[in-house]
Amino acid sequence: MEIFNRILQTAIEGGASDVHIKVAAPVIFRINRQLVAIECPLPTEQWVNTVIQSIIPPHAAKILEREREVDFSYLQAGVGRFRTNVFQQRGQWCLAMRYVKTRIPSFQELGLLETTKAIAETPRGIVLVAGSTGCGKSTTLAAMIEHINASRKKHIITLEDPIEYVFEDNQSVIEQREIGLDSLSFHNGLIHILRQDPDIIMIGEMRDDISFSAAMSAADTGHLVFSTLHTTNASQAVSRILDFFKAEERDQIRRQLANTLQAVICQRMVNTISGGVTPALEIMINTLTVKKLIEENRLDKLSAAIETGTEDGMLNFNQALFQLVRERKISEKEALAKATNPQALEMNFKGIFLDEGRRILG
Repeated sequence: MEIFNRILQTAIEGGASDVHIKVAAPVIFRINRQLVAIECPLPTEQWVNTVIQSIIPPHAAKILEREREVDFSYLQAGVGRFRTNVFQQRGQWCLAMRYVKTRIPSFQELGLLETTKAIAETPRGIVLVAGSTGCGKSTTLAAMIEHINASRKKHIITLEDPIEYVFEDNQSVIEQREIGLDSLSFHNGLIHILRQDPDIIMIGEMRDDISFSAAMSAADTGHLVFSTLHTTNASQAVSRILDFFKAEERDQIRRQLANTLQAVICQRMVNTISGGVTPALEIMINTLTVKKLIEENRLDKLSAAIETGTEDGMLNFNQALFQLVRERKISEKEALAKATNPQALEMNFKGIFLDEGRRILG
């Protein structure tokens, strides 16, 4: 375990976000989104097996035996907390470990817009943080919860798989429940959560119709619900949610969603000129226009509503990237590489702005 401990310590000291370990291959760190092989003895099958047996909690070991892969949190004293996934490839165990910083970053440190703070302060409804794997959804969600914790007296309950950031009660009272350890499943946890007197519920990830139905039921009764969702942009979040449900259920769910959704924040990580990373945010707020489009099933018009909704705090990825270039945080080349519509963004850089969104809505 000494070598394993040194690997994790070196990862943190080197600014790595992730550690990848597999048998007979170099240990890999992800630093600023790039994969880097480090110098250390190649892991043997026996060594990897010993490491897993030493760090896996009993409840996760049972899941691993049954399903051949599992998520859990690993806290190494004096080093830090890691969100850990154990899985198999070619019949051998592998580890993917993400370092979770113990101090929750502020909105300013994360490069989040002021609009996200206002969204966190909404009294009720559903707030979704969306994006691809590794784009920082969990960190953004943690910053929003911590903002509430520091400023409002609320009872917050989280359901996570696994727990990543650990909150300490400040103005709010927070209970964090880990699936498999504190609750058998998201389904079980969500069935009972409204009986635990929460003001705010945080669900680690929307995974199925059960979790989203529970979220809408909670929002309908005046609760504020935070969660994450895997989508590539904010406007696609509604379609992604509807995909959870059977075709005959979708009309009813869509109308219910129109009344409970508060906002979708979708983010993409982009490389900065200074050598780090920062999020580009696409924000959709459930304004009267957005609500009407969802109710009438005109979901193809949502992107136009976002583009034209800047006065309401909305913006799309092209607008966000354009602003980051103007602030000299990222290069034009990086912005074009991450843009939803590179051709339109290139025209923006030349001073040409087409009011395409208003034409589509009109």
